[in-house]
Amino acid sequence: MLLKIHPENPDPRRLRQVVDCLERGGVIVYPTDTIYSFGCDINNQKAYERIAKIKNLKAEKANFSLVCYDLSHLSEYAKPVDNHIYKLMKRAFPGPYTFILTASSLVPKLFRTNKKTIGIRVPDNLIARELVKMLDRPLIAASVHDEDEIIEYTTDPELIHERVGVMVDMVIDAGYGDIEPSTIIDCTGDEPEILRQGKGPVEGLL
Repeated sequence: MLLKIHPENPDPRRLRQVVDCLERGGVIVYPTDTIYSFGCDINNQKAYERIAKIKNLKAEKANFSLVCYDLSHLSEYAKPVDNHIYKLMKRAFPGPYTFILTASSLVPKLFRTNKKTIGIRVPDNLIARELVKMLDRPLIAASVHDEDEIIEYTTDPELIHERVGVMVDMVIDAGYGDIEPSTIIDCTGDEPEILRQGKGPVEGLL
């Protein structure tokens, strides 16, 4: 199903339709402030495994991120961070960044893996954040890659629907997505480390 939702003025009824799908264990494709992403309810193991299968990954080896509304869920899914890391995240969010943090004890139980780290995102995208707010828990985020290595990412939701529509329950059409992924910052060591320079600028942030 391809569902059009206005990116700046999303219809609450359509958002509720998506959340109902997520609560039933559905897998969706939704917009972020970078690339369109596969997503599901963090509490649904079968949906998580479906996303891993779509991406040709073993569920126990997949490094998917969590999309949060803000940092209020941080203590649930990550171990406490230093004050300067917290302030760094406050400056960066909402925005095109993924922060790698040490996972809390809850994460291995959720994913049934031995995951020691977790990626946290708070994208500057109203649809993504409103879905999380309505669901009242984070969404799984796994970027929609293109089979063409030159293109790398698919930006047109209609093309995404043509390609993966039979494998997911819903594709949200909020217009064209970006081609540049988030900037990844590893905060599990003594100092923050840039693992991938993406859309989010690091100058003046660290």
